[in-house]
Amino acid sequence: MRDIQEYKTIVFDCDGVLLNSNKTKVQAYYDVAKRMGGTDAQAQAFVDYHIAQGSFPRNGKIKYYLEHVVQQEETPALMQQYLDTFDQILDESLMQCELAVGLTDLKQQTQAARWMVLSGGDQVGLREIFARRELTQYFECGIFGGPEIKENVLAREIANGNIELPALFVGDSKYDHQASTGAGLDFVFLSDWTEVKDWQAYCQHHGISVRTNLGALLD
Repeated sequence: MRDIQEYKTIVFDCDGVLLNSNKTKVQAYYDVAKRMGGTDAQAQAFVDYHIAQGSFPRNGKIKYYLEHVVQQEETPALMQQYLDTFDQILDESLMQCELAVGLTDLKQQTQAARWMVLSGGDQVGLREIFARRELTQYFECGIFGGPEIKENVLAREIANGNIELPALFVGDSKYDHQASTGAGLDFVFLSDWTEVKDWQAYCQHHGISVRTNLGALLD
C-alpha cells in the first residue's frame, strides 16, 4: 500500500468496511435458512459456508446450500425465493448498521481519487440502501454487487477506464484480497469488523497492509 493520496481510484467493500454489517449478514443467512424450512444444523452450515467464502455473491452461496446442504434442486423460482427472503430480512437491519467513522474526512483527503463500492451483496438492494442512507454521492465510480463476481467487475471496469490505476481496494476478507490483487490493485485489510478468524496469520503470510478501520487510513 502506497500513500493514500497517490491513488486514482479507491474501491471499497461494503460489509465490515463501510458498514458494520458482517454480524447482520451472518444472522441473515441463518434466518433465511430457517424461514425456508431448514433445520438448525442446516442453517448453521449455511452460515459456516458464508463466513468461509467471505464477500462472494450470495447467489453462489445459495446454490451451494441447495446442492450440498439441503440437497434440493436449484430452480430460478426457488433461487428468487431465497433472494427475496434475504432482502426482506436485511432491509431494516442494513438501514440501522453503524457507518464507518471518518468517511467524510477520508473523502476530503483523497480528492484526487474517484471512489467505488464493490460488494458481494445484491447490487440492486445495495444501491437502494446507499441511496436511502444518502451515501451514493461519495462513490463517483458507481456501486456494484452480486450476482456478478468481483473479478469480473474489476476486469470490466478497468478495461472501460472507470477504474484507473494505481488503485486501492479496501476490504476485510481473503476473497477481497485475492480478487483485487489478481486484478492489479493494491490492497489494505481492515480488521475491526472482519469475520475472518485467522486474519492475522493470513495477512502476515501474504505481506498485507492492515488498518483497524476506515478512519485509520487517515493516519
